[in-house]
Amino acid sequence: MNDHSVYQTNNSETEETPEQAQQEREKEMQDDEEELHKLLLPNVHDLPLTPPSAIDFNFVAYFAPDFLKPGHDQYVYRHANGLCVIGLAPTHVAFKDEGGITAVDFNVGKSDRSGFKVTGKRKKNAQHFESNTAVCKVCTNNDSYIVRCCVKGSLLEVNNRLIKQPGLLNSSVRITEWLRS
Repeated sequence: MNDHSVYQTNNSETEETPEQAQQEREKEMQDDEEELHKLLLPNVHDLPLTPPSAIDFNFVAYFAPDFLKPGHDQYVYRHANGLCVIGLAPTHVAFKDEGGITAVDFNVGKSDRSGFKVTGKRKKNAQHFESNTAVCKVCTNNDSYIVRCCVKGSLLEVNNRLIKQPGLLNSSVRITEWLRS
């Protein structure tokens, strides 16, 4: 019987009063609210000084080095919906040539890449490319370079402004064509 009385004593010490239980629930709710507040309204000092660009926010960037021809590097921006944007990486040798890029020619292979129109939901008339398919030719004062597709997909659109204004590639504008894989 002596053991039974010890058990009852220990049990009565661990029991909570209704007021203590209420206080503990209120404390848990307050902690949850503080955590939710921190998630919804972050500290202003923890935020970056400038927000990410639309490209940085919406696309995953990949670098496509060319191992056969060193310096012929490209980038691929891939959106969550499968759309890929192909361009010349800043390390491409065309940017290092004197005078920069002077011409862009989409007439490579069997057809002119700039002379087609994709229509409809299913992207009728889109040209299907492999990863090594030539998309365009970029010319400098001294040389010309072939820009490859880098990904398997269908060409939806090219930036026709590059034909009339090839100097856009020398500036911060880096988007050359849009592909959907």
